[in-house]
Amino acid sequence: MTTPLFELRSVTCRYPAHPGAAPRTVLDGLDFAFAPQMRAGLIGPNGCGKTTLFNVIMGLTRPDHGEMRFKGAPVATAEDLRNLRRGLGLLFQNSDDQLFNPTVLEDVAFGPLNLGLTPRQARERAAETLDLLGLSGFEERITHKLSGGEKKLVALATILAMRPEALLLDEPTNDLDPATRGRLIGILGNLDVALFVISHDLDFLSQTTSGTFSMKNGRIENRTMAVHTHAHVHAHGDMPHVHGNGVHPTGDHAEGVPHEHAHAHAHDGEHAHAPAADSANEPEPR
Repeated sequence: MTTPLFELRSVTCRYPAHPGAAPRTVLDGLDFAFAPQMRAGLIGPNGCGKTTLFNVIMGLTRPDHGEMRFKGAPVATAEDLRNLRRGLGLLFQNSDDQLFNPTVLEDVAFGPLNLGLTPRQARERAAETLDLLGLSGFEERITHKLSGGEKKLVALATILAMRPEALLLDEPTNDLDPATRGRLIGILGNLDVALFVISHDLDFLSQTTSGTFSMKNGRIENRTMAVHTHAHVHAHGDMPHVHGNGVHPTGDHAEGVPHEHAHAHAHDGEHAHAPAADSANEPEPR
């Protein structure tokens, strides 16, 4: 039996919604094992504990009860935590929380320096990582002057420079323009690392992961749901549009254009969907 890369056992985490309020249970006896080389998404409503889960995994939040394990061993000491953080890299929702040095090169070299590399080795590692992400020439750029998309890619570079075994990505496509989002999909597809991705962007998950877990009531469902696409046709297929109760943009688009939208459900085998004029009738994530 393969030893999980990391594992949470009966983890419970409580904290008040605001000062003076009664503690709220965010994680409730959660059990979860993440296999090496797994690529999985994590979906669920806002406030259900997804980010708290990532913080517990990385040792940024201490649970009230339960145990975190890395490669089969309990994470109990400061050295255990250092080993875990060498193997797992967390990309925050807000890149400004991750970038704090004056220049891009200094930010990306910071992690390797803390791993014990010499300044020269750390600069070389940083330059290699920036080149991998198509960011050569950014070395002396002032970090706080970068665009939001550039900051996201540089933040990812700071993690990859540590050579982790797995990436934990918290809403990585938030506020990204389509070009940067597509670039991020391409980068992740070429990396030989495990992925655990929090996202509401099902199309992104369909292109970067092989299955998706659902979080509800402080726990993760034991099975993954297949994230996949079904093509459909309507007159706004080549224009930005919404499904459901939203209003389609007006314009002269009489000719239907086939396109796809991702969705998730628990049927990972063959299954059928009833014909529909629009994807609004497709199953919502559960």
